[in-house]
Amino acid sequence: MRRAGWMGSMLGLVALSMTAHAGSAAKRETFGTMPDGRSVDSVLLTNSHGLSARVIAYGASLQSVSVPDRDGHLADIALGYPTLKGYLEKPQYFGATVGRYANRIAKGRFVLDGRTYQLPVNDGPNSLHGGTRGFDKVLWTVAAVNHDADKASVTLTYVSPDGDMGYPGKLSVTAVYTLDDQDRLSIEYRATTDKPTLVNLSNHAYWNLSGEGSGSVMEQRLTIAGDAFLPVDAGSIPTGEIRQVAGTPFDFRKPKAIGRDIRIADPQLLNGRGYDHNWVISRKAAPAPRMVARVEDPRSGRVLTLSSDQPGLQFYSGNFLDGTTVGTGGHVYRQGDAFVLEPQLYPDTPNQPAFGSARLDPGHTYRNLIVYRFTTEPARSAR
Repeated sequence: MRRAGWMGSMLGLVALSMTAHAGSAAKRETFGTMPDGRSVDSVLLTNSHGLSARVIAYGASLQSVSVPDRDGHLADIALGYPTLKGYLEKPQYFGATVGRYANRIAKGRFVLDGRTYQLPVNDGPNSLHGGTRGFDKVLWTVAAVNHDADKASVTLTYVSPDGDMGYPGKLSVTAVYTLDDQDRLSIEYRATTDKPTLVNLSNHAYWNLSGEGSGSVMEQRLTIAGDAFLPVDAGSIPTGEIRQVAGTPFDFRKPKAIGRDIRIADPQLLNGRGYDHNWVISRKAAPAPRMVARVEDPRSGRVLTLSSDQPGLQFYSGNFLDGTTVGTGGHVYRQGDAFVLEPQLYPDTPNQPAFGSARLDPGHTYRNLIVYRFTTEPARSAR
């Protein structure tokens, strides 16, 4: 009997080991059908530690990201919809690729090489995330699905025609999502054009490290590697000032609960109904990704570390989630139930030369590499 028990235990350990060290995988499926009959693909990426990320071709969007907590329990930590219907009927940029220009352009207008271009306005008087039909609202092509022993990836492509949403130039865009065995989920955006244009792509994932639909993120602790931010006017357009965060509610240089200062009567928090501002990480893009933000969830122990090569980081505290959306797990999303961290160029850069340039010329390649790394921390002992 002892031998049988010993053998059973050994077999169980072998099975557990085989499961724990299974290779990465990428599974292609159908997520739904567009009104015109086109199929919407999804690809589920998994790694050998049990993490997974589902990417759907509509909007080249992250539909779900499942990550273990400190006790090994998996939860989906990205807000989304369970079916395509939600993305079509009530788009809210959940996990979406946003462009051609992520964030806002004042009055939907810019000048390039002496010519004025007018974009659709969809955020008061301004153009937001590419206009009324940005990259979040188009069907991308799943061009490749790959996996090997230590990573899985999906490559999506989209060609935006000359004049699309008012932007000049035919823009060819690639988004590559990769999940590896270092528990990193990376998104690499690349774009080329056939005539001078503007480009600023990012991902608009909404995160709740306790699990989507689990309630408020206000106790989750945020660090942002930026000494300054961009104040905005009442329409959320940067005023042009670069303001130091020291002594303001915008100082996240050390870990701080997202909600600690959010109710302070600061004019900037009133303008954004909370945080919806760009932090200055650097004055130009870096040659390689570096840490720009970190979020810790004391409840679950999950930690998200965000790296990027972009000069700006838009932090949004879920101010406009209004309790009218039912998400993936069947729960209602309310104000403050998620946060968004978007590495990108500064908002309204095309109209504010001091912010740099969003220009892309033929023969050059735009690139934004975003890396999310997921880890856990043990519970802190009470004092």
